[in-house]
Amino acid sequence: MQIIDAHHHFWKYSAAEYGWIDDSMAALRRDFLPRDLRMTLGRAGVDAAVSVQARQSIEETEWLLELAGHDAQIAGVVGWAPLMDPDVSRTLDRLAAWPKLKAIRHIVQSEPDDRFLLRSDFNRGITELTARHLVYDILIYARHLPVAIEFVDRHPRQRFVLDHIAKPSIRTGAIEPWRTELRELAKRQNVYCKLSGVATEADFTNPRRDHRELQPYIDATLDAFGPRRVMFGSDWPVCLAAVTYARWLKIVEDSIAPLSETEREWVMGRTAREAYSL
Repeated sequence: MQIIDAHHHFWKYSAAEYGWIDDSMAALRRDFLPRDLRMTLGRAGVDAAVSVQARQSIEETEWLLELAGHDAQIAGVVGWAPLMDPDVSRTLDRLAAWPKLKAIRHIVQSEPDDRFLLRSDFNRGITELTARHLVYDILIYARHLPVAIEFVDRHPRQRFVLDHIAKPSIRTGAIEPWRTELRELAKRQNVYCKLSGVATEADFTNPRRDHRELQPYIDATLDAFGPRRVMFGSDWPVCLAAVTYARWLKIVEDSIAPLSETEREWVMGRTAREAYSL
């Protein structure tokens, strides 16, 4: 089985550019670069990974593409581009010259407007992705799911990947309406989902908390999308604020153990290859 980590980040840390890394995530206040990834993947037995933007800048996207161009383990890049810019087509043409550009992402979860996904200028940018066969990664909180459904329905020919199972409120134990709305989104066959960023939505700083509390959320994701549209992702190094890479990998492997061997292969690698055309 080839294992692909469908979601990780690189950065050269500075407090100014990564202000979201607060005191509770102090372990993340350092550089995370390809040599760190190679060691992490090697120890875990993971074969390849997809690099995802952490800053909304063209400079970072170009940096990630340069890194990927020199590292066979970086199978693809989810970058950022100014989708609301009237001239975004030129930017996308330039970025798409890099063969490992697979998708674009915008940090919608941080936008003050909960209906940001429905902006007309943003949606025009999505049509430019569709024309270039680039994926769009959806980064939202659970409360945004109804808007995300409306957004996806505007683009039936666009391939989407939902990041971090839409960040349900695991710390409080709330599962509805997230579960019902996730199931509704999953009816759209052009949407895939990353089993990533889940541990950090739980309170793993409390030693009395157990990873088994994640199982209802993992099960709901698999039930909604099916193994062929769910992919393993670590969200490394962000995951280190909650769990080690090895522990998160084991949580996922244990959680999908009841699936057939073929279904496990989809979750652990084949879905990522299909969704991102790796």
